[in-house]
Amino acid sequence: MLDIKVTKTTHPKEKPQDESKLGFGKQFSDHMFLMDYTAGEGWHDARIVPYGPWEMDPATTVFHYAQEIFEGMKAYRTADGKIQLFRPDCNANRFNDSADRLGMPPIPPEDFVQAVKALVDVDRDWVPHSDGASLYIRPFCIATDVGLGVHAAKHYRFAIICAPSGAYYAEGLDPVRIYVEDEYIRAAPGLTGFTKCGGNYAASIKAGELAEERGFSQVLWLDGVEKKYVEEVGSMNIMFKIDGEIYTAPCVGTVLPGVTRRSIIELLKDWGYKVHEERVAIADIMKAADEGKLEEVFGTGTAAVVSPVKELDWEGKVAHISGGHIGELTQKLYDTLTGIQWGKLPDTKGWIVPVE
Repeated sequence: MLDIKVTKTTHPKEKPQDESKLGFGKQFSDHMFLMDYTAGEGWHDARIVPYGPWEMDPATTVFHYAQEIFEGMKAYRTADGKIQLFRPDCNANRFNDSADRLGMPPIPPEDFVQAVKALVDVDRDWVPHSDGASLYIRPFCIATDVGLGVHAAKHYRFAIICAPSGAYYAEGLDPVRIYVEDEYIRAAPGLTGFTKCGGNYAASIKAGELAEERGFSQVLWLDGVEKKYVEEVGSMNIMFKIDGEIYTAPCVGTVLPGVTRRSIIELLKDWGYKVHEERVAIADIMKAADEGKLEEVFGTGTAAVVSPVKELDWEGKVAHISGGHIGELTQKLYDTLTGIQWGKLPDTKGWIVPVE
């Protein structure tokens, strides 16, 4: 168990007055969690301090060799004012999977969860009260050695910051248009596609900007070898309802194993749906659309929760989905998952962790 030293701010920030205009990741709470790692000593000096910048040498290795990982999770305020987290153990375990791939030291999952809970407890007044808003939590870790040379660092900093946030997409639950990217790739076998490291996201920015210029909300990535099989969207996993059954890419090294993805698959199976976690060719998806069998398409992720898709564009072909409206199953998944997260529905799965 961590011995966390807490130093509270003497200059609290003004909290947002209009929670309908929170946006996503724009303003940050009063405090942050920090903890440092030294090779031979391990993790030490766990502390919660006032939020603010810290000084770093220009030769700090994270700037040059990108040993950096992060997570994304949320804290929710229930109708009776209680604060709760959603499956933080899953985030802790995925964080360590990312750390292992990038040659970084793991953090015991119980310490990760304790640190998150401690910071959220200190900044609990920052958890929004309005329906649909939440406190977004960003744990991250960076290499802090000073000096140039490509090798695993001997010093790291683990930090957690929080941002009160509204809906991730300005459109809300309105279905979005997705561009299928077949030139650039996001990941390939043996690389870092299954991790949450900044490099994955940096490599996706150019294709995302090009898609945005054409009026699309996101890019759907294909596999990096054959550019044939669907993998994931820029900030979400993606699922397809075809002829009453659900298809989604398998998590075999090139797709991020999303916590929301995992939770939705459990719900779907509980409801009797057959879920195929297997490679699906984009050509087969477009064919299903032509035949009227592509019933619903939706993205899943912590920030957006569930995001319905109304259109897929690939090689000049367009698949129109659900008549441009959110599908019945997509709506049910969104209502159920957010209902559990905000305490409106009973947690029968043991997914909720209270912050007390």
